[in-house]
Amino acid sequence: MNIKRLMCNPLQENCYVVSDETRECVIIDCGCYYDEEKQALAAYISQNRLHPVHLLATHGHLDHNFGNAFVYREYGLKVEICQEDQSLVEHVRQQAADLFGMTLEEEEPPTGRLLTNGDIITFGHHQLKVLQTPGHTHGSALFHCEAEQTVFTGDTLFRMSIGRTDFPESSWAEMEDSLRTVVSKLPEATIVLSGHGPQSTIADELKYNMYLKSF
Repeated sequence: MNIKRLMCNPLQENCYVVSDETRECVIIDCGCYYDEEKQALAAYISQNRLHPVHLLATHGHLDHNFGNAFVYREYGLKVEICQEDQSLVEHVRQQAADLFGMTLEEEEPPTGRLLTNGDIITFGHHQLKVLQTPGHTHGSALFHCEAEQTVFTGDTLFRMSIGRTDFPESSWAEMEDSLRTVVSKLPEATIVLSGHGPQSTIADELKYNMYLKSF
């Protein structure tokens, strides 16, 4: 499995392009905001002759979804997201205006498949399993590739930290439950690829992350 990370937008969000030998790929958390970021995404896909088959979002915050309109226009893919965050992802322009005073020119594209816990996303010879982890938002989720011992955690888990829970759509109680019942139960060898910052492993997070050490 090949994984390309592109750091995007003023919030330095991690967008991932995940592919295998079939050249099918998924785009996870397309935060491409600037034109050069969109061009870099398209260039990587073109140069590697990839065929995007899914656009996935770990949650509905704007910094993880700035590029959805571009991906829809270029590849015809609608964002797939957990149903609890459907309203968030369908109001990215409003988020931009309310939070940062930004004006986004493009309308939000239509939303695609609404995901639920346990759903399987298939591309090429690989599968990603949806593991819902409410907390940062009510519809936050991980995408877990068990075969490759890799998990895309969005803003649920960062290296030595976790996502914020002080937003209106956040819940510390939900986050604590997600960390205890989902995140801490992943195999320790699992590589953690988060929505911001460097990669980690579940083993390191269980050992050093103050939010996970007690589980």
